[in-house]
Amino acid sequence: MQAIRNLLVVMEPDQPEGLALKRAKLIAGVTQSHLHLLVCDKKHDHSAYLNDLSATLNQEGYSTSSQQAWHENLYQTIITVQQAEGCGLVIKQHLPDNPLKKAILTPDDWKLLRYCPGPVLMVKTDKPWAGGSILAAVDVGNADSEHRTLHTSIINHGYDIAALAKATLHVICAHPAPMLSAADPTFQLKETIEARYRDECKAFQAEYDIPDERLHIAEGPADALIPQVAHQLNAAVTVIGTVARTGLSGALIGNTAEVILDALECDVLVLKPDEIIAHLEELVAQH
Repeated sequence: MQAIRNLLVVMEPDQPEGLALKRAKLIAGVTQSHLHLLVCDKKHDHSAYLNDLSATLNQEGYSTSSQQAWHENLYQTIITVQQAEGCGLVIKQHLPDNPLKKAILTPDDWKLLRYCPGPVLMVKTDKPWAGGSILAAVDVGNADSEHRTLHTSIINHGYDIAALAKATLHVICAHPAPMLSAADPTFQLKETIEARYRDECKAFQAEYDIPDERLHIAEGPADALIPQVAHQLNAAVTVIGTVARTGLSGALIGNTAEVILDALECDVLVLKPDEIIAHLEELVAQH
């Protein structure tokens, strides 16, 4: 995250005290990143609002630029600008439609998370990051190179956020229950699976320097466990990775990510592996 030099901040003119900007200022304050402010609107002119905001931020010592744009819809506008400006992180506040839909992400937010060729920070609460807990979710049972690279990215981003917010990093590894239908009998034994998983976690812990008390290993579905542990820790941010294999027209990682993201009561940073980012950049370029 220290390497991110340019943040794209999606602004809502009717939300002057936007949480996205608050988080962006926190990150930029530590990383010295440039802030590119974007208003997505086809109808109204927001140049006065953006000029005033930029002037204030410049006085506060931030490096800023701003624009108003519209391409077909909200998520495509954000992605087009992210690519054009070379922004290494997109920060967007999730604005609930109504109190009943409080946590549920909108279709535009989903499409942004799915198709954006870069990390997206979805700001869901006004909970302060400082001194809190940061939760990184990894799937240690998947040790292929794509997952390993993604795990490194998740842990590194987790440590970066913890460092800039003077917070504590926790890691959750959810592993599946024994499969009675598994062809290999060793996979049917709970003890064997758990022991193997704990061994993998030990190696993972050693590699990333994670103390026992901050590693949470649990058996069961990730979509239930990750929000549960985030809630117990009162996490300020949860970092998750997505490995989508099928042309990305489907969900991020099946419906798991959707359930997790909607159930989390904290900000969420969503990361993707490099190959997927390259594929998405090609898709954007074809538009």
